[in-house]
This record gives sequence, structure tokens and C-alpha cells, in this order.
Amino acid sequence: MSTEVAEVVEKKSEPLFSKKNRKLITNPLDIDNPVTVQVLGICSALAVTTQMKPAFVMAIALTVVTASSNFIISIMRNSIPGRIRIIVQLAVVSLWVIMVDQLLKAYVYDVWKQLSVFIGLIITNCIVMGRLEAYAMGNKPGPSLLDGLGNGFGYGLILLIVAFFRELLGGGSIFGFKVFEAMGLNYTGNGLMLLPAGACVIVGVVIWVQRSINGYRESH
Repeated sequence: MSTEVAEVVEKKSEPLFSKKNRKLITNPLDIDNPVTVQVLGICSALAVTTQMKPAFVMAIALTVVTASSNFIISIMRNSIPGRIRIIVQLAVVSLWVIMVDQLLKAYVYDVWKQLSVFIGLIITNCIVMGRLEAYAMGNKPGPSLLDGLGNGFGYGLILLIVAFFRELLGGGSIFGFKVFEAMGLNYTGNGLMLLPAGACVIVGVVIWVQRSINGYRESH
């Protein structure tokens, strides 16, 4: 019995940024990435990555919503009846999405117009709902916040990688800056990269590269 009590006390006193909790942020960047490993959030990865700027803003928006929703649901987890937990989760996510949407509309209106309906669709994004159900409902607020941040960062990383190649190869620019023109080159752009098919190709290559690297690590 004393051993069990000691384990409980140790678990309760575990630092927020312990080795175990740090993995909640680092793992989604690589071996447990929500897009390339769990294959979640693919729709927005294809739709909002023609340019770096909207992809960057979308990544921030989803990270804020995921982390905040995880934190709030974790605080409420012991008082949410099981039969209505999905409704409560949707209500919390909707609140954060509305706030983020209005902030973007007020301060970055041009990007808000580009993102259009995809900000609203964060409410039903499988990454957000998945982390609420799989993690926040069963863990403390601190780790749940880190879990939300980690998955948001992992999602954002893939969005920015895809957007980088799509904007560079499709329009010859990065964040609107004409890279090839600055180098004195006449680059007309690859139209395929601006289509969803081009995004699929890049996402596929990213998945292949990541899994090849991770396979190499496991074999060594």
C-alpha cells in the first residue's frame, strides 16, 4: 500500500515540463504528427497552403483553439456527463473558434477572406475533437494544454512545409516576395502546385521522407 501511495504522490507532483510532458510537444512534430502519421487535418492542408501567409495564420488559429479547448475541457472533465460530452466539447471549441475568427477579421482581414470557411470548420476539425476526446477528457489541465500546443505545432509545421513549396514552385515567391525575380530569373510558375493535386503530391512526399527517416532511426 505504501508503494502505491508513493506512486500517486509522485504522479501528482510531476513537474509540468517533465520529460514525459515535453514529449507531448515534441512527438507531434515528428513520430506522432497529426497530419503525416495520424492522417488528420488533410483537407485544410490541401486547401489553405497555396501561400505561406494564410497557412501560417491557419496554423496559429488551430493551435490556439486546440490548446485552449484542451485546457478548458480538462478543467471541466470531472463534471461533464458522459452522454453529452461531445456537445459540451463542441460548445467550448465553437466559443474559441468564434473569438479567433473575429480577431482575424478585425486585424488581418485580407487573410481572413482567403481562409474563408476553413476557420469555421475548425469546430469540427478531427485534430481538435480527437485531442479533446483522447487526451483532455482523461488528463490534468497542464499536460492537456501542452498536448494541444504540440498537436497544433505539428499541424502547423506540415502546413508551412507544404505552403513553402507550393508558393515557391507555383508562384515563385515566399510570403509574397518574388524570389526568382530577385535572383534575376524569369520563372513563370508551375500551375500544378496551385491545384489540390499539387498539394497531394507534396504531402505525399513529406510523408514518404518522414517515414523513411523514422524507419532509418528505428533500424539503428
